Amino acid sequence: MREDTTRETDPGAAGGAAPKKVRADVRRNTDALLTAAAEVFLTSGVDAPVRQITARAGVGAGTLYRHFPQRSDLIAAVFRHEVDACADAAPSLAAEYGPAEALTRWLQRLALFFATKRGLSAALHSGDSTYDSLPAYFEQRFMPALTGLIDAAAEAGEIRSDVTPDDLLVATRNLAVPEGEDDTGHTRRMIALLVDGLRFQAR
Repeated sequence: MREDTTRETDPGAAGGAAPKKVRADVRRNTDALLTAAAEVFLTSGVDAPVRQITARAGVGAGTLYRHFPQRSDLIAAVFRHEVDACADAAPSLAAEYGPAEALTRWLQRLALFFATKRGLSAALHSGDSTYDSLPAYFEQRFMPALTGLIDAAAEAGEIRSDVTPDDLLVATRNLAVPEGEDDTGHTRRMIALLVDGLRFQAR
């Protein structure tokens, strides 16, 4: 029987590695591990026992270590995986909603990313060289997504034209409240107010 393969980059590989064929079952196991690790890191921190991650993912410890030999490899892969999921939501939102609404919804998702990734902060700033490429990866994926949403809303006359992606990245990061502390939807309301402010002096 022919192997079912997809030509994708292994998320466990170093940033910038050339794409290679990945079997569909390997891809499923890797995705399950990254999703499980993100959930466990959020509730138990990045030093949570491996067995918590593998039990949630439904795979063995050998599978985890085969893809992510070091804890830092897993943390970096989780970060890239979450960045990709957030960035990839931008075109879908743009296709489904009007420009300003798509921007609002994406910024709310971005705020959730910032809130849930605060637990990774200590690890990402530990000096481990595994994380050196992550700031550039963050910018490479998020800046085009955000720029496209801003440009579309400005061209439609729904927001002012002098706002920059850097402005909104910083503002959104500052508005993000950790998920467990945001039971009143504070962050969502603040993001909505932020975009309402961008409508002032819109064309």
